[in-house]
Amino acid sequence: MNEIMLYAGAAVVIIWGIAHIVIPTRSIVDGFGPISADNRRTLLMEWLMEGVLLIFIGTLVILMTTLTHPEGQAAVIVYRACSAVLVVMAGISLFTGARTTILPMRLCPLIFLAAAALFLLATVI
Repeated sequence: MNEIMLYAGAAVVIIWGIAHIVIPTRSIVDGFGPISADNRRTLLMEWLMEGVLLIFIGTLVILMTTLTHPEGQAAVIVYRACSAVLVVMAGISLFTGARTTILPMRLCPLIFLAAAALFLLATVI
């Protein structure tokens, strides 16, 4: 059951990261209207980096689960660290993107917290 929770949480995070990069990126950047080229590049960079981070977190959890003993000390530390990062990201999203009218941004805190809960629960049950 623990491995199922880890793989499920990792899949959610990876899929959300890919969707974050592929689906709304252009429309999100264009939604800011006329902004300077530097601001446009910064916005695009930050948007893409969040997607890359999510993909990395999910991939790291999959690698640890597949290549190591999931109940081992190193694996547990990685799962809990990934959970903590997702909780921090959820907090940041709650006070920033979740306050917009853009539905995917409003969903971020819930998705981050759900994956974080799966990673954490897998280490305690």
